[in-house]
Amino acid sequence: MSLDPRTPVIIGVGQRSQRVDRGEPELEPVDLMVVAGQAALEDASVTDAAAIDSVRTVGLLSWRYTDPGSLVAERLGVGHPVDSGISAMGGNSPQMLLNQTALDIQAGEVSCVLLAGAESWRTRSKYRAAGENPPWTTEPEGTEPAREIGTAVEMNHEAETALGIFLPIQVYPMFEQARRHHLGRTMDEHLPILGGLWSRFSEVAAKNPHAWIQEAMTPEEIVTPSPTNRMVGMPYTKVMNSNNAVEQSAAVLVCSVEVAERLGVPRDRWVFPLAGSDAHEHPYVSHRDTLYTAPAVGIAGRAALAEAGLTIDDIDHVDLYSCFPVAVQVGADELGLDLDRQLTLTGGLSFAGGPWNNYVMHSIAAMVDALRDDPGSTGLVWANGGYLTKHAFGIYSTEPPAEGFRHAHPQDEIDALPSREVAPDHDGEATVETWTVMHGKDGQPEQGIVAMLLDDGRRAWGTTDDADTLATMVAEDIIGRRVHRTAEGRVSLLD
Repeated sequence: MSLDPRTPVIIGVGQRSQRVDRGEPELEPVDLMVVAGQAALEDASVTDAAAIDSVRTVGLLSWRYTDPGSLVAERLGVGHPVDSGISAMGGNSPQMLLNQTALDIQAGEVSCVLLAGAESWRTRSKYRAAGENPPWTTEPEGTEPAREIGTAVEMNHEAETALGIFLPIQVYPMFEQARRHHLGRTMDEHLPILGGLWSRFSEVAAKNPHAWIQEAMTPEEIVTPSPTNRMVGMPYTKVMNSNNAVEQSAAVLVCSVEVAERLGVPRDRWVFPLAGSDAHEHPYVSHRDTLYTAPAVGIAGRAALAEAGLTIDDIDHVDLYSCFPVAVQVGADELGLDLDRQLTLTGGLSFAGGPWNNYVMHSIAAMVDALRDDPGSTGLVWANGGYLTKHAFGIYSTEPPAEGFRHAHPQDEIDALPSREVAPDHDGEATVETWTVMHGKDGQPEQGIVAMLLDDGRRAWGTTDDADTLATMVAEDIIGRRVHRTAEGRVSLLD
């Protein structure tokens, strides 16, 4: 089959874990991106970076550069100005960047693009604890900002933030409890399932040379609180949370078939993006119909598969976003995947590492390696941002797409899904929809957080720090219990 010379193809990938915890030198994020970018060039057998005409980076948190793409290009020795872009924030952004880049290459707007991201979070945290700024690059005043790629989505309703409910470590455990209850499981029945899932992820990470934690854990070790694995947000112990205390980078080199041939990239290095999709849930958790599903995952995932002319049964390799166990479970539910099958190529954000927005760049790199090792196979990557909010999908293969890269954006269908109103000032009774108990660094309960439904179907939020109430919330399943909420959001259990 004769390929359109503008067909986008991945020709190189690179990953780096900078083990500052083992004495390796500290590198600022832009230099970590350079390391990964150089690895991607070497992976493609490309010796001259001058072919790169665009550098697109993932929005990072450990340091804010004005134009990181141009810095990366300069330090890689590209030798000429490049189109420079930076993604909107969110864990969906690496796959979103690749989707957009594939469209741009196919349209002839660019021809060879380096996608890169990095976080130096451990080092940044060390300096912050000392009240200092790290000695990292500060661009001259007047530096033109890199253009933003993607659209920011406001995700925090004032009814949530007014009560201090905005952290993923608060919200995802509530999703987990809601899903468990919806499935009719007790906590004793559910925890072994979570432990087994995360144990299998740890086994993958143990064999991943780029993983931050390369240690297989038993299901019991994962779910049982201990001095090294304290409870964070019930039912999640520390190891069931995304691990952002890492120094990691990843890069993906994407170009047109024409450029790949001109550069002499061996054909066995080529991996094609077949299709992708981007969409988001109702942005505010408060407005979602239920807290145990994420229908946009299924809608966007099926849309991407359909654009590739495939179904989920045709997919050989999968990497589902894995910030918390419930994300994997909901993603698998929505896509029609069994929890016992292979669902991660890296080991997930708890074990491989959760470098904030950039985890999925590692997923894509791992997917490229898996597909090269299994010619003719297909792969699916799901990227998630926020609170199961923003979704990006990529479908990949070593075989080219029949009709070029295809992209879907099924937002209208998602926007039409049922939603709920919020009752931020409710004073009176309600029924517990889900809950979690946040624990301090000493492992002791500190705060209970409750999502509740009013008799008219509206949703409200509440918190408590009452010791007796917390003791009950830790010991019992309170979903379905009646509670009283004050206008200020204080919650008490009713008999």
